[in-house]
Order: sequence, then structure tokens, then C-alpha cells
Amino acid sequence: MRTRALAVAGAFEFTPQTHTDERGLFVSPLQESAFVAAVGHDFSLAQTNHSSSTKGVLRGIHFTTTPPGQAKYVYCARGRAMDVVVDVRVGSPTFGRWDMVHMDARTFRATYFPVGVGHAFLALDDDTVMSYLVSTAYRAELEQAVDPFDPTLGVPWPSGMEFVISGRDRDARSLAQAEVAGGLPLYSDCLALEGGRAAAGVVDADRRADGPE
Repeated sequence: MRTRALAVAGAFEFTPQTHTDERGLFVSPLQESAFVAAVGHDFSLAQTNHSSSTKGVLRGIHFTTTPPGQAKYVYCARGRAMDVVVDVRVGSPTFGRWDMVHMDARTFRATYFPVGVGHAFLALDDDTVMSYLVSTAYRAELEQAVDPFDPTLGVPWPSGMEFVISGRDRDARSLAQAEVAGGLPLYSDCLALEGGRAAAGVVDADRRADGPE
């Protein structure tokens, strides 16, 4: 497993070794030893999510109200995607910074999103399947969004592509507007929750296990 620290504090890219033969392919996108060596703690799993998107679907920038917050481990199981991590944590040394991981079903690169950061991806092929491992279960009222086309962030989405985007994401506030409104996570809270949840393995049983990105 190859590991790369991303431009957002606490976020990492993981590239596993793939094994192929006449039968097909075998790969382990998440490996505990490599994850702990990079991140410093294990991954507390509460739920797995699966999404299928046509070419041009853009989901995000999404994050979860903190607390409770949510950490994610994401990889592409089919197709291709541009996967983006955005630091929306007020007080973070990399606040407002983003980084991108190019994902596909050949390399099986994965991205770790620490608690409180924003996540977005763009499907580059039809039937692009994204797999998410998340540290808390879904609660609709806690899901927040920032405008993926915020010019201050400047995420370089491809030109000339017709994007398919939800109304919620189309109407999302800019990062600056969200900060003024007090809707962004605090970096200190995120760090505390990240470490505490990993150590205790906390899972809130009363949360609904549904809700796509």
C-alpha cells in the first residue's frame, strides 16, 4: 500500500497493490496497518455507502455538522472519478485548501477524509460506482454543503462538461458565506472527535442507516 499525505491537514491518499491473473482481479482498498501508520489511529466504521452516477454527475461539496461529524474512506469500484477533499474547518492550518485524487477501478486509489472536511466527486464515466466507509450513520438534518463552483476555492472541474448537480448543491453557499453564518466545523472540535471516536469506537445506534451523497 502506497500512502500520500494530501494538501488538506489529516487527509491521505492510499494506493493498494492489485493482483491480477486469468480469473480477474483482487485488491484490498483499505488495509488497517497502512491506515494506522499514516493517520495515527484506526478507522471506526459505522456504515458503508454505495453510489452509482452517470458521466457528469457532480456530488458535493458535502460535510457533516460537527459534532457529531463524520470521517470517510472513499474509493471508486467502477468507472472513473475526480475525488476532491476541501478543508472547511475553521481554524485549520489548511482552511480553504483543497486536493484531488483521480480514482478508477484499475488503481483503486482511496481517499481518507478526516472529521469535518468537505467531500465532492465528479463522475467521469457512466455507471461510476463510489464506495464509502463512514464513521457515523446518516442523518439528513446534519448534512451541509458548500458551493462546488465557489471561485474562491477554485476547484478545477473540467471545462466543456455538462454537469448534473442536485438543487441543494446548486444553491449551496460559498465557503465565506457559510463561515459568516457559523455553519462550518471548528478545527479543534474535529480533532477532538476524530481521536475520541477512533479510540472508543463510538456508534450511535439510533441513527438511520440511509441517505446517499
